[in-house]
Amino acid sequence: MDVLSAARRLEGEGRSVIHMEIGEPSFPAPKAAREAAAQALKGGLIGYTEALGRPSLRNRIARHYRDAYGLDIAPERIAVTIGSSAGFLLAFLALFNPGERVAISAPGYPPYKTMLTAFGLETVEIETGPDTRWALDAAAIEAAHAKAKLAGVLVMSPANPSGTVIAPEALAEIAETCARLGIRLISDEIYHGLTYGAAAETALRFDDNAVIVNSFSKYWCMTGWRIGWLVVPDGMERTFERLAQNLFISAPLLSQIAAEAALDAKEELEDIRAIYARNRALLLDVLPKSGMDSFLPADGAFYLYADVARFTNDSVAFAKALLEEAGVAATPGNDFDRARGHRYLRFSFAGAEAEIAEAAQRMKKWLR
Repeated sequence: MDVLSAARRLEGEGRSVIHMEIGEPSFPAPKAAREAAAQALKGGLIGYTEALGRPSLRNRIARHYRDAYGLDIAPERIAVTIGSSAGFLLAFLALFNPGERVAISAPGYPPYKTMLTAFGLETVEIETGPDTRWALDAAAIEAAHAKAKLAGVLVMSPANPSGTVIAPEALAEIAETCARLGIRLISDEIYHGLTYGAAAETALRFDDNAVIVNSFSKYWCMTGWRIGWLVVPDGMERTFERLAQNLFISAPLLSQIAAEAALDAKEELEDIRAIYARNRALLLDVLPKSGMDSFLPADGAFYLYADVARFTNDSVAFAKALLEEAGVAATPGNDFDRARGHRYLRFSFAGAEAEIAEAAQRMKKWLR
């Protein structure tokens, strides 16, 4: 957000800035979603819905699990949320008590730790590296649990900022380990649909009691609509419902209507994913020729997490110079990894093809 603010200031001065700092699609919500919302507005009243969402949307999400993964999930286990952020709040409150320990990966999405800390939970950051393709693995989880009991583990695949997709066999080992040790498994799957090889697998395949967090923000291009969902364990539906009723009442009706329509816009969304794939391929081709040749896996999502240690030991200062001198906004790694982030930058390639191509040329010229 600090980078975005600085970029906006430069734009206000008439400078050209290409935005690669924010993890947000540059495309609008699918046409069907926008049309459904517009039609609903014509109908007049936009009121509350059931706390866990409209039955039609919950049924449609359950069908999505049959279509995408071949899994039969009862619609009653679907909880529609105000984006994935509200989903995490509900999950942390429902699953854990203050003082319990929850493991996350480093590098990882910064708000995990912020939210866990706000609820009085202890965050256990487990460093990942090339040996595990920058993802948590079962051995690291078991080792952390042996030192002091873990109440939960949070995995993300595809991951932010690394783009790592956890292989099905590795995810199965994580699920088995958590079940055997009595650790709650939460799987952040908000970048599902955005992969550039094998599709990402859902943790539900291996643990029916895992809590799944997903969102319409990324693949469905609906960040500002603030709409997401959870798949909750059988028998815990009422717990999540009571929390949702008291904290949020319900997710916005208009967003729920739009989201339901978006689930049938696959052709349009796959065209957008193809643009991301071309952007990714372009960066992976051009940047190494400029000397920026070390990236984390980038299997999915829309990020490159680049090692810039050959240029700097201060990614914050490097990002500032890149913005000021080349007009390219990127995110320093410090928030993602306090120990090693000083040597990394995250680039989002969720923009238009022409913009990403221009950004690559600007960086190539600047790095020389």
